[in-house]
Amino acid sequence: MGIKSMVATLVGRTSQWGLKTFFKGGSSLPGKLALSIDPNVLSHLAKDYQIVVITGTNGKTLTTALTVNILKQEFDNVLTNPTGANMVQGIVSTFLSAKPKKGQKKFAVLEIDEASLREVTKYLTPELFVFTNIFRDQMDRYGEIYTTYQMIVDGAANAPEALILANGDAPIFNSIETVNKQIYYGFDHLPDQEQMAHYNTDNVLCPHCEHILHYKMITYANLGKYYCPNCDYKRPELTYRLTDLTAMTNTSANFIIDEEAYQLEVGGLYNVYNALAATAVASHYHVAPEKIRAGLAYDEKVFGRQEVIHVDGKECTLVLVKNPVGLNQVIDMIGLTPEPFSLICLLNANYADGIDVSWIWDGNHEAFATMQIPAVIAGGDRHEDMALRLKVAGIEEERLTEVPEIDRIVEEIHSLPTNKVYILATYTAVLQLRKKFAEKGYIKGGMSGE
Repeated sequence: MGIKSMVATLVGRTSQWGLKTFFKGGSSLPGKLALSIDPNVLSHLAKDYQIVVITGTNGKTLTTALTVNILKQEFDNVLTNPTGANMVQGIVSTFLSAKPKKGQKKFAVLEIDEASLREVTKYLTPELFVFTNIFRDQMDRYGEIYTTYQMIVDGAANAPEALILANGDAPIFNSIETVNKQIYYGFDHLPDQEQMAHYNTDNVLCPHCEHILHYKMITYANLGKYYCPNCDYKRPELTYRLTDLTAMTNTSANFIIDEEAYQLEVGGLYNVYNALAATAVASHYHVAPEKIRAGLAYDEKVFGRQEVIHVDGKECTLVLVKNPVGLNQVIDMIGLTPEPFSLICLLNANYADGIDVSWIWDGNHEAFATMQIPAVIAGGDRHEDMALRLKVAGIEEERLTEVPEIDRIVEEIHSLPTNKVYILATYTAVLQLRKKFAEKGYIKGGMSGE
């Protein structure tokens, strides 16, 4: 390591110590400081690690957490970026915080933002990329799904020897030739049945002949066992297969992957995909099934991902929502709840949320009108848009309250008529609400999840 890198590392680690000691946080600032001294510091910090990168529109955070939990059953040194700092400065901060045991294999499992991947892989060399999915999301920042996919393909191409482990059920991941070798995971849990995706679904045209894709099985959105009836384009062979979904509730799932039974302590079909991806990574590194089971059974909820917060007798489940496909999967998960619940929908439109909120109209809010929901709150910077969407969906005005200030939400929770409360919030709304929960003593940490 050169003098410049040594100084950058020293300054970064010193600032990190100071921030954690005196201010209880600061996930990206040490990385910014280190990069300002040596723009190449990441390549020095990461050079001795076996690196797994997880990217895609939905599922990055939970897939990363599950992968880390599983690998820790087998390996002592597993570094990750758990606070959602998934851009370059945050990745540098992650490596600055490392305290590996000498002489042992070192892993880094990193969640990396799709738009940042090309920049990050200039300085570190992953050996495995995991592609979860590509859905329409923050179009003001990412553009159309094909633009987003090209971003991550270009990022992977900076490490051409690395293997891509992709969601084989997503047609986009089989649409172009990549520099990197690809293998796939996916669902094979239902008998073949001829069907087509919903008309309001992206990426259902064959990339070879532009015919509309048909399916023999659909999990959700455009994911499934697809094929083109006009040419030879079809879902690729799966290396890792989920063959049975034996149970599903709003808080858990049981399933079979490659003849092994597993359980996940998080609800929703979309989270079973995350578990499948994490299991595939573990299998790639020859982790035994019993250790995979132990890793998946780890029941510490991830920041904003069905995180349960107890507020004076109210059980509040906080869920990040950011695009129509993810929202619809959350709504489906909520629909499995056996008891009545109250609902809070918080909509912000800052840069980190995506400034265009039109996506809420593609979400199936109409499903809420059929559920046992005696009280609904619309809040956040764009509470009026959220309230209008809920009214159009069939939520009567007598059930609906608008609360613009997120600071007031915690107080409003006390007056809700049910013990169970779901809170659906965009990214900055999650941060603001968690900060308020922390100030009130309901959780530790707050903004970053630390």
